[in-house]
Amino acid sequence: MKNPLIPCLALFVAAASPLAAQNGKPDAEGFIRDWLVLAPYGIGGSSGAEAIEQKQFATEAQPAAKEGAKQSVAGLELTWKKVTAPDFYVDFKELHPSRSEQVAAWAVAYVVAAEEKKGLVLKMNSNDQGKVYLNGAEIVKFTDTRTLEKNDEDAAPGVTLKKGVNVVVLKVVNEENNWQGSVRFTDAAGKPVTDLKIQTAP
Repeated sequence: MKNPLIPCLALFVAAASPLAAQNGKPDAEGFIRDWLVLAPYGIGGSSGAEAIEQKQFATEAQPAAKEGAKQSVAGLELTWKKVTAPDFYVDFKELHPSRSEQVAAWAVAYVVAAEEKKGLVLKMNSNDQGKVYLNGAEIVKFTDTRTLEKNDEDAAPGVTLKKGVNVVVLKVVNEENNWQGSVRFTDAAGKPVTDLKIQTAP
């Protein structure tokens, strides 16, 4: 006799695990959920505004991020770790609850476009200070303190994704309280770009 609870259980698991359906793509709103994260790095006596302006390691704009790889950050050795965000943002505080104030983190995603895409908008949000590099170039930055609000994003218009692999680097500095960041692509009209492949390996 078949167990009538099995189909219900399968539906529950599918509903409770939306990430499994993404298959290495942005979510329905265009947010990148799959990242390689490097954290935490203590910013010492620097303010968040100072730390977001500085490069704490020479290849910050386009690091050779791989899962398990070591990265020296101002003499401190950190490890790149693969993270799938359960929400639209990366919660660095949840990943590092014991050390989440006066700190910096980096998150890298390899975004693959089947063809060149021009005229896109990269949208970034952060708590507190945030910055995004695309293929080694800084394209958007926020230098003040704030909370993370889903629709209160900093936008970099006129962005081009080249055909093939594009390297997105999100840097977030936190002074106190929550520590989060998000990135997504939309078209010029604000429609989410979802026909991309998101990789956590080059």
